[in-house]
Amino acid sequence: MKRIHPTAVVHPRADIADDVSIGPYAVIEEDVSIGRGTVIESHACVKRYTTLGEGNRLHCGVVLGDLPQSLAFKGGPSGLRIGSGNIFREHATVHRSMVEGGTTVVGDRNYFMALSHAGHDCVIGNCAIITSCALIAGHTLVEDGVVISGAVVVHQHSRIGRLVMVSGLSAVNRDIPPFVIAGGRPAVASGLNVVGLRRAGVTQAARSRLKEAFKIFYTSGLNASRAIEEIEKGEMTPEVRHFTGFIRASKRGVCRYAEWSEERGADF
Repeated sequence: MKRIHPTAVVHPRADIADDVSIGPYAVIEEDVSIGRGTVIESHACVKRYTTLGEGNRLHCGVVLGDLPQSLAFKGGPSGLRIGSGNIFREHATVHRSMVEGGTTVVGDRNYFMALSHAGHDCVIGNCAIITSCALIAGHTLVEDGVVISGAVVVHQHSRIGRLVMVSGLSAVNRDIPPFVIAGGRPAVASGLNVVGLRRAGVTQAARSRLKEAFKIFYTSGLNASRAIEEIEKGEMTPEVRHFTGFIRASKRGVCRYAEWSEERGADF
């Protein structure tokens, strides 16, 4: 049974599952679909052309699917598609695509903390943590298991690879390869996210091979293409294959290496 507070404004053409809870002064516009078990707290707003899967939770003041913040937006219909099991804390925002017929995409089990933002045409994978006040510009790719720490800003069209951790107050303006810890202004790689790899169940042998690949790419003195060729002479585990494939696909270029990390003994 739906639980809709009498002060909430729900458009009659919104598709609301039977057990959805909608709190005081929330606004649900037309052409919205909200899946089972979703909880929408007070003053949250779900804008037109937004689809929510099951078991999501929107805390106070969340806005999903508002117009893209782009002067090039022409006003045509576009969407925001959100998976299941996501949490959006207070005043988090995600905007719909700026491309007519396009879609901003958020996967499953992501955690958007208070005042975080993902812009138009982003693709956010699964199980990412977007910490408070982190700002992700449009057309950005965030792969699975990424942690973006507080007050990080991400330049448009950037790509952040699987299990990356970005330290707080960083500015990302190039792609960050998978499994890397990066930070600074601009963000640079300082080592592998060893803790994240362990938690993800990556074996010791696979971590060791990934460490070798990281060192070849970042500390051998070879240029990017030669370094990738050298890496590919060795064992191509799934993690190494993803690491090299991500770098090969980069259009903005990948972040540089923090040379100071060797001086202080970075954990590779």
